[in-house]
Amino acid sequence: MQILVVEDEPKVAAFLKQGLEESGHEVLCASDGIDGRRLAKEKAVDLVLLDVMLPGLNGVDTCRAIRHDGGRMPILMLTALGTTDDKVAGLDAGADDYLVKPFEFQELLARIRSLSRRGQAPQGTEGVLIYADLHLDLMKKEATRHGQRILLTAKEFTLLEFFMRNPDRVLPRTLISERVWDIDFHTGTNVVEAYIKLLRKKVDRDFEPKLIHNRVGLGYILTEHP
Repeated sequence: MQILVVEDEPKVAAFLKQGLEESGHEVLCASDGIDGRRLAKEKAVDLVLLDVMLPGLNGVDTCRAIRHDGGRMPILMLTALGTTDDKVAGLDAGADDYLVKPFEFQELLARIRSLSRRGQAPQGTEGVLIYADLHLDLMKKEATRHGQRILLTAKEFTLLEFFMRNPDRVLPRTLISERVWDIDFHTGTNVVEAYIKLLRKKVDRDFEPKLIHNRVGLGYILTEHP
């Protein structure tokens, strides 16, 4: 995901940026609401982390402005203010969730995963994800390529769906394990590699161009341009 962090405290912004990048995300930073609104409008942002206490345009007004500009990405408000009225103000402005400082970074990642799943919309029509000549019907749970049906297990289908929701983006092995298996695979297990090998046989072996590629030391990517 490409995440926009709008935070005026340099140390907090640097901490969030480092942690999110280590978790496999791309991060843009803004130090005030005006710049945050501009980046949210100009960039292909998947999610916004928005501090409430900002100089100039505060977080609530920034959230409202992003929605006014047509931004539909999930917005997670970060604040030291934890009263019910504060939360209601943020949610009324168009925020999707509210996290009170201080917080554990793993809780932040969990909120981001939840919001990203909630905010994902199928690419294509009628619940069909499309990339190149590969089609994934989310309703029928069917995959086809060149019009030929590809038989997938439930886990292979989930793995392919994750790739197709993140095309042309390198996905680290740890991120795949978290999103597809809901488990952090920091051990020596090769379950991710094993499933990707199986998926490649079904999706790529008999077709051109090859779509699933390994980026040594980085992860895997679904792309027509290896």
